[in-house]
Amino acid sequence: MHRLGGTIGHVIEVHELTKRYGKNLAVNNLSFTVKPGSVTGFLGPNGAGKSTTLRMILGLHTPTSGSATIDGHPFRELPRGLRHVGALLDAGDAHGGRTARAHLYALARSNRIPRSRVDEVLREVGLADAANRRIGGFSLGMRQRLGIAAALLGDPPVLLFDEPLNGLDPEGVYWVRGLFRRLAAEGRTVFVSSHLMTEMENTADQLIVLGRGELIAAESVADFAARGAGRSVSVRTPDAAELSSLLTAEGASVQRKPDGQLTVVGLSSARIGEIALQRRILLHELTTNTGSLEEAFMELTADSVEYLAGETR
Repeated sequence: MHRLGGTIGHVIEVHELTKRYGKNLAVNNLSFTVKPGSVTGFLGPNGAGKSTTLRMILGLHTPTSGSATIDGHPFRELPRGLRHVGALLDAGDAHGGRTARAHLYALARSNRIPRSRVDEVLREVGLADAANRRIGGFSLGMRQRLGIAAALLGDPPVLLFDEPLNGLDPEGVYWVRGLFRRLAAEGRTVFVSSHLMTEMENTADQLIVLGRGELIAAESVADFAARGAGRSVSVRTPDAAELSSLLTAEGASVQRKPDGQLTVVGLSSARIGEIALQRRILLHELTTNTGSLEEAFMELTADSVEYLAGETR
């Protein structure tokens, strides 16, 4: 993929965005910013409003109130849209009777993109050998690659992807991860909606997290993961009973496992070390455990999950 010919640094700005469908409030007074130069993950339980928000950013749905702009303009005002924003919302959108090359040619022609660009992006996504095959015979993973090719077609500064990893094999997931990082490193704005926590932990730099159409968090992956309840300290000592009593007296919550390891919540490893030193207690292990992205997500969105397993209504 060649370098951008246009301006780098386009920002997605969502300001007090609200969308109602009758009595159903899908998105409620939502505000956030997605900046260039990093991969921003877009997370939330099913029904949180992620897809609706992406469609409002792309002008496919009209907000009830509020605004969504790209480089200061609504998407509908941008001429030859694929040169400004590339998007993959639904890999099944392509006509099954067309070949991959014909599908991309039609998009290129309507956006005044050179035909030569079609073969470039087909090679980029690994579909050069399937260019003349009908899309109806493609696997889901191949359709995802074709959707990514369409998003890249105009060499845009802004890219939006809704669940781009569905149907991809491990090699494909690894390739997409590298692609997103490379696009961001080139100064593009990369916004990725996904339910795969592990991939977001490995790929994204920043997160926008929704719950029931409202903003829960807008921060770095590391900061969000640290908000989970998983932050604790593991301690091993031959004087577990004595140390446990001392730490409890300091206000910590202490759990003793069958193997003698202590799991401490409420005190830092530095403070635990100080207490042990003061009482000359030997420590064999003192390790800080930080919560994973998945743990933080499950905890912080628990009240926003639309349907819970085993729930009765």
